[in-house]
Amino acid sequence: QVQLVESGGGLVQAGGSLTLSCVVSGRAVSTKSMAWFRQAPGKERDFVAAITWNGGSTYYADSVKGRFTISRDNAKNTVYLQMSSLKPEDTAVYYCARHIYGRQWNEVHGYDYWGQGTQVTVSL
Repeated sequence: QVQLVESGGGLVQAGGSLTLSCVVSGRAVSTKSMAWFRQAPGKERDFVAAITWNGGSTYYADSVKGRFTISRDNAKNTVYLQMSSLKPEDTAVYYCARHIYGRQWNEVHGYDYWGQGTQVTVSL
C-alpha cells in the first residue's frame, strides 16, 4: 500500500515563502518520479512541478518557474516544494502524486497515487 502525506501548508502574506513536504511510504518509493499539483476552489487540478526518481530532472509549470523549487530526499522518502515570492493566485490545495512511468508529466491521469492535500493561502 502506497501512502502520501503532505504537510507544511498555511497562511502567508504575498511575497512570502513556504516549504511543503510529502512523505511517501510503500514499495519502490525511491524509484518513482513524483510531482506536485494544486487545485483552487472551483478550478481543475493543475500541474505545478515534477521530479524524476533520482532528482536528475525537474519540470515546472510556467506560472511557477523561477519561484518554486521541487526536490527530494530518497533516504527520507520525502519530496519537497519550496515556494517563494508567493502570490494570491498561488492559493490552492496542494497535492503530491506518484508518476506513472511513460505518462505525461502535466496531466492528472499520469499519476496513480495522491496525497490528501495541504492548504496554502496567500493574502495581500
